Amino acid sequence: MAREDARNRHDFTKIIGLFSVVTLLTFQGVLSQQVKVEPEVMSYPSQAVNLRCAFADAGGIQLTQVSWIYEPKEGERLNIAVYHPKFGASFPTSPLKGRVRFTTEPPSLSNPSIQISDVKMTDEGKYICEYATYPSGNEQGVTSLVMLAKPRNSASGVTVIASTVAAGAKPVVVARCESADGRPAAQIAWVTAVNGNATSASTAGADNTVTVSSQYMLVPTAADNGKDISCLVSHRTQAKPESFLMKLAIEYPPQVTIVGYDNNWYMGRTNVALTCRATANPIPTTITWKTMSGQMPDTVQVKENVLTVLKVDEQANTTFVCEVKNRLGTGKDQVTVMVREPSVVPSNAGVVAGAVIGSLLALLLVAALIAVLVTRSRRQQQGYRGNPNHSSYDIKSRVFGGGKKGSKNGTGAGAGGNGAGGNNSPIYVYKEGSAHDGLTEKANHHVPLHLGRHGEGVVATAQDILLSGELDEAERRKFDQLEDDEESYDHFGRGGPILQLRPTHDQDGIMGGYLDDDMESQRDGSVISRTAVYV
Repeated sequence: MAREDARNRHDFTKIIGLFSVVTLLTFQGVLSQQVKVEPEVMSYPSQAVNLRCAFADAGGIQLTQVSWIYEPKEGERLNIAVYHPKFGASFPTSPLKGRVRFTTEPPSLSNPSIQISDVKMTDEGKYICEYATYPSGNEQGVTSLVMLAKPRNSASGVTVIASTVAAGAKPVVVARCESADGRPAAQIAWVTAVNGNATSASTAGADNTVTVSSQYMLVPTAADNGKDISCLVSHRTQAKPESFLMKLAIEYPPQVTIVGYDNNWYMGRTNVALTCRATANPIPTTITWKTMSGQMPDTVQVKENVLTVLKVDEQANTTFVCEVKNRLGTGKDQVTVMVREPSVVPSNAGVVAGAVIGSLLALLLVAALIAVLVTRSRRQQQGYRGNPNHSSYDIKSRVFGGGKKGSKNGTGAGAGGNGAGGNNSPIYVYKEGSAHDGLTEKANHHVPLHLGRHGEGVVATAQDILLSGELDEAERRKFDQLEDDEESYDHFGRGGPILQLRPTHDQDGIMGGYLDDDMESQRDGSVISRTAVYV
């Protein structure tokens, strides 16, 4: 009897389930808002998850039964839990049987929430809370259970050999990245500066997990070796993408370059060096120096990748070759040395000496200029206007050297010691009876008196050779501006050529115009004829 009741209850549950499906298809768009559920629930394997359900505002509607229906991504829908106020709770056969229950005991139509324990990855899918109502029919709400599985992420580089032929070279895998046994599937991205392409694939794993694999491919070159490449894995279980930084490993034969030759190796130059630089992967195993002639010069020393010429001579006039090997091949480079004649470089001592001499000459020039300026200033202060002896511009005193300057040139009769007979300079005698204003035809004769060995001569008056009247103001200013070059006049006074006056062609004529044009006052106070001849 009990067995028959159970069978009838099972049949009733199936009928209710079919009825619920029909009702769902008919009234889903209109009545689904009455059932309140969570749109999505996430869970990790082995955890317990609660699926909530409630009927909102049941006024005027009679709730008769509630059912939970499991809809996997693949397969048929299954009833997993049913509650009827009269018949109680029922848990039909399903993959969740024994792990599902109502959260309240006894259950109620107002709160028919369920709990699934020991959640498995295969439990992922849609869970439908469906009410059988009168007179409206069935109403439902859908919750998606998302199972999470944190993937195991990894990445690795792939060592490849650089392509030697550019034309027709094919891309190869240089890096791999994998996110294994994750749920849902992870997303993989690549970050790099090299030019290549990525491919990805997904495979199903145990317990409904997914493994995602990605490969980065390019045509490898030696220039790509050591460059950075990163794999970024994004997953819902991670707060941020996980990054894996790698460096490309491209193997290639040695690439060699010789540096150090400056095209200025001259005879006698010492300690010049050539350095052999090589890049290779794997690292070079041997480095060898040699010459094209086959014989290394005696003045050459080799230490690892450096070749040093201790002293440049004719033997260094050759071609040096550096050869580098690794397990993939050999690379080499060569430099042809042209030995030059030594160039003449100006001595530093000569440059320094020239600079010193130039500096001394400049200092001397500045000192001479300062001395001239100081001397001019002092003599201007002691000049005509400032000297009491020259306060009266008397023709007699000016001609016959009444002061110091007259005695210096031997024309004065004062205490200078160079009076008459002191030298052979001409002596002019002033005649008191001559008139200053307007010279007469023959009032005065001016013939130079030469004091020779006999001390005899013809005496001439000074008025004949003096300017008539007082010097004008312009002549005074000219006199004041002249400087006394004492050394020059001393030389003139010590036995210089005798100054003679040439008489005019008209001896009987008036000499006023002649004298005015001919005579010139000197800086020492004397007056000299412009037409005098030195003998």
